[in-house]
Amino acid sequence: MAEGTEKKKNKLFRNIRHKYRLIIYNDNTFEEAFSFRLSRLNVIAGVGSVAFLLFFLGIFTIAFTPLREFIPRLPDGELQKNIIANAMRADSLEYKLELRDRYYLEYVRSIIEGRAPELKIDIKDTTKNPENINFSKSEYDSLLRKQIEHEEEYNLSVTENIPVKRGIAHLYFFPPLNNAVITNRFDVMSGHYGVDMVAAKNSGIKSVLDGTVLLAEWTLTTGYVIQIQHEDNLVSVYKHNSQLLKQAGDKVKAGETIAIIGNSGELSSGPHLHFELWHNGSPINPEDFIIF
Repeated sequence: MAEGTEKKKNKLFRNIRHKYRLIIYNDNTFEEAFSFRLSRLNVIAGVGSVAFLLFFLGIFTIAFTPLREFIPRLPDGELQKNIIANAMRADSLEYKLELRDRYYLEYVRSIIEGRAPELKIDIKDTTKNPENINFSKSEYDSLLRKQIEHEEEYNLSVTENIPVKRGIAHLYFFPPLNNAVITNRFDVMSGHYGVDMVAAKNSGIKSVLDGTVLLAEWTLTTGYVIQIQHEDNLVSVYKHNSQLLKQAGDKVKAGETIAIIGNSGELSSGPHLHFELWHNGSPINPEDFIIF
């Protein structure tokens, strides 16, 4: 009996591995188109591999594409948002209900019984677990703290409780031109809101303070003009230039070259710089603040 069973198993194993030839003929000429050998084991392995690939391809498609929304009983993105929002609302309602119960059941009853109610309310936030919160000092925070403490160690201003407004008198202005000669001074009555200065040809014009370029363009009357916004609502203006080296929006430093002296514009009668200072929208005499 055991020998017969063993023979059947061996026969079945041989039949699975037995090779067959699949031939495809041309129907008109009966010429062999192509052929290949295979066995039942090859067919089973091939069909199994294709089925396995199609199975995982279907799972991937359903899991990571919008097709999952068309399958019933699978939550879509909007449903997940609603679930989270409802969970938050339920938590808030639970908190409010507990407050109400404490007020009506404890506080009112305490007042009726003539006892002072306990006003302490200690309700845990169910959305967070305080045991998982870990407070640790960062290395960068420690270095920043040391840097700030070192900078403020000798700063006397931190001990003052009342701020002192000093205006623009504390600012250090850089001369717009080196070795310049003033040919026309500031005069509000005549409408001359700046000073005219003459210097060597192709001299570089420098910014008097740190700031941001507001305007850098050509006009018919004043030629190439550049305006710079500084701190304390202070604006400096440089007119009649032959060339501008900065554009609107550029950041400039005090003493940085921003233009080249020139003779541009209808109001210019020779190579020079017309320089103006404006504070809070009013012109001020540059000679009161700058040593030319």
